[in-house]
Amino acid sequence: MSDPILYAIPFFLLFMALEVLTLRHAAHEHAEDPSAPVGYDARDSATSITMGLGSLGFKAILKLGAVVVFAGVYELSPLKMPMGEWWPWLLLLFAEDLSFYAYHRGHHRVRMLWATHVVHHSSQHYNLSTALRQDWSPFTAPVFWLWLAVIGFPPWAILLAQSWNLLYQFLLHTEAVRTLPRPIELVMNTPSHHRVHHGVQDQYLDKNYGGIFIVWDRLFRTFEPERERVRYGLTTNIDTHNPVRVAYGEWVALLRDVRDARTWRDRAGYLFRGPGWSPAPGAAEEVREEAPAPERRRLGARPTG
Repeated sequence: MSDPILYAIPFFLLFMALEVLTLRHAAHEHAEDPSAPVGYDARDSATSITMGLGSLGFKAILKLGAVVVFAGVYELSPLKMPMGEWWPWLLLLFAEDLSFYAYHRGHHRVRMLWATHVVHHSSQHYNLSTALRQDWSPFTAPVFWLWLAVIGFPPWAILLAQSWNLLYQFLLHTEAVRTLPRPIELVMNTPSHHRVHHGVQDQYLDKNYGGIFIVWDRLFRTFEPERERVRYGLTTNIDTHNPVRVAYGEWVALLRDVRDARTWRDRAGYLFRGPGWSPAPGAAEEVREEAPAPERRRLGARPTG
């Protein structure tokens, strides 16, 4: 089955052009307003678009492997969803979004996974081009969706659901839309909710992981409303527009930390603890500490610990 993302590329470009015009008009009307949209930067957007195009190739290869694994599990499972009925599609909508929530939360809480996901947070701008800034090392992703094959969803349906989730999220990456009607804000992920997710302020770190729905964040207590003007990027921002450095800078830093660690326990800590974890300086070898919450997330090429 063809990836719907490929067919959506012309619409991505069209919506970005419309957003550029909208934000340019807003900047002219509110030039002195500190809460005015950040807007576009040509080099930043070029990097994001390049990352997006590159990710299509990497994810196409990944999907070949994922289809094989999903198909094997689906065939072995005694459960089979009747996709000709309406209710499995409704169940898939919520089940796939729950999978995305788990995937997304895990990729903020485990440094080895964060090394992949940090790419998406590396821009200090927030616009539709930012949505295209995708990683080039997505090898962990299928694990979080495998259970859908176990309960009887065919591989093609799982991949389709992943695509519609990504298409929906594209529209979230904008400052041109402030808030939507309250019932929508209560249930759905919106630009306001997702701006929070990209914020670097203490109260915004590790919040609003949802894809289509915001209900998982409300249920698992990771929801935070947008109040203070959001600042975007990483707590330690990277100073590069080089796509290769953006894609793999944190991997290089992680492998360096693992190489230089004194014990296997420390090596495991760097891999599986939070992005800002490091052995407590000057402490006994058996004592380790996690960095305070504001320092744990959104780190750039090298954690500050």
